[in-house]
Amino acid sequence: MRVYHGSYTRIVEIDLSKCEPQRDFGQGFYVTKYLWQAEYWAFRKGEREHTEGVVTELEFDENIYHNKKFNVLHFEGYNDEWFDFVILNRKSRKHEHDYDIVEGPVADDKIQRRLQRFLNGEITRPQFFAELKYPKLSHQICFCTTQSLRMLQPKDYTVVRYIENVGEQIIRLLIADYGKSEREAFELFYSSNIFTEFPDDKIRFTDKSWRQIYEMLKAEKKL
Repeated sequence: MRVYHGSYTRIVEIDLSKCEPQRDFGQGFYVTKYLWQAEYWAFRKGEREHTEGVVTELEFDENIYHNKKFNVLHFEGYNDEWFDFVILNRKSRKHEHDYDIVEGPVADDKIQRRLQRFLNGEITRPQFFAELKYPKLSHQICFCTTQSLRMLQPKDYTVVRYIENVGEQIIRLLIADYGKSEREAFELFYSSNIFTEFPDDKIRFTDKSWRQIYEMLKAEKKL
């Protein structure tokens, strides 16, 4: 299985001690099966470090899911179990579980803000899930142990300046037509339903020009 990691540097060797704590699934090395999601991570991290983002492509041996030597946790979606697990990890700087691998959806920026509102006592659990009625498509796998990292091999990498092809054209137009900054344009495109539906073959975006998709985005965002 091909997976991707977005960062500000190419990944050659993985050092878990350098991974940030208090992430969704705890301290670990995170990848996604969605290239576009890794490109977004790369863009954001590259921007933070004042450099270009880099997506590293890796090969993941899925046999780990059937190997009893590995302790794997999988979440199908945003549910109570996922919520409790993410809260546990985000509240503590310690490693709070003994799983080798955890897979499930991402707490993106909007969801993180909702989680913080819950932690601050501003909203209840039912209110959190009510606001999450139409979550954005997302995916992540966290490799939490040195043993699990042996099932992951870096293969290739690409430098990310903009999202390629359709996204590149749309982002440039948002900057030119509406005076958006590069980051504002990137965020606008990635937060759209149009972008969320890109991986869905049934939508057949390949039948549309980038300008048609741009017009659809403008209509959705009421630009």
